[in-house]
Amino acid sequence: MQNDNDTQKPKRRGKTGLQQRKGSPYWWASFIDASGKRIRKSTETADRKEAEALLAKWRLEEFEVRQWDREPTRTFDELMFQYLKETIYRRRSGPHPVLVHARRLYQSFTGKTMNDLSTQDVRAYIRKRRTEGVKAATINKEVGLLASAINYARKEWGWELHNSAAGCREREDEGRVRWISRAEAARLIQEAGRDPRANHLPAFVRLAANTGMRAGEMLGLEWSRVDLSRNLLFLEAEHTKTKKRRSIPLNQEARAALLDRARFRATHCPGSQWVFCTGDGERMKSVKTAFRTALKRSGITTCGTLARPGW
Repeated sequence: MQNDNDTQKPKRRGKTGLQQRKGSPYWWASFIDASGKRIRKSTETADRKEAEALLAKWRLEEFEVRQWDREPTRTFDELMFQYLKETIYRRRSGPHPVLVHARRLYQSFTGKTMNDLSTQDVRAYIRKRRTEGVKAATINKEVGLLASAINYARKEWGWELHNSAAGCREREDEGRVRWISRAEAARLIQEAGRDPRANHLPAFVRLAANTGMRAGEMLGLEWSRVDLSRNLLFLEAEHTKTKKRRSIPLNQEARAALLDRARFRATHCPGSQWVFCTGDGERMKSVKTAFRTALKRSGITTCGTLARPGW
């Protein structure tokens, strides 16, 4: 929610503590917080009764904190709605994959008080989903969404909540491994270079094929962990799926891929810390769409692991 920093005169006044501003359909609330500071912020609703109810809730919360030093009661519904509103709805129009996971969580946690939610409650949810035949990867996405929402509330809104979903990750199946051949890799790199909107993809494929790095490891690779003088990459435990620290030697192909990205960085975003970054220097989040297109064009139906032992 936004704090009111403008000085526009009220357009229309409602009950004490509520007003509408010129050019805005929303009601703005004014109340005193637990420290005695006056707070003005948007209720983000044009419905006066909803705004009145929200203002009454905020006032009650501040009273409880002031009188009894009690943390306000936070519900799952309040947490998830506001989290999705600030992180998903404002940045994207149309359906978003994370909403599927949010609906699954809602079925089990709606009405629950987040202040009292325990790790045991989350693990009970995991057991329930497992008995329903849901894969570990899907469960991890659902529980990960809950953990992310709690962390966001703690950091952005100052909610004093225990993150009961932290550390509740299920072990995922490794899946089937299919090593790609040299000929397939060459064909894939060639097709990857045909998409002008994905100029990063050839270097991405070449680096993967010659180091065995996972997509997440490469997308999170920083230049500070690249040593071209010694032809080594360094991965700390936090960067790897296996949670083990390791160094990766670079052959000529892998080195060439990194030099390609270094030239891109020098031209477009010299200050970027990321090896695979966008033109404005931000970390690249995914290559799935472009990669799948290149796979289809190259005639490779499945591709579990790009690197082949002995390369």
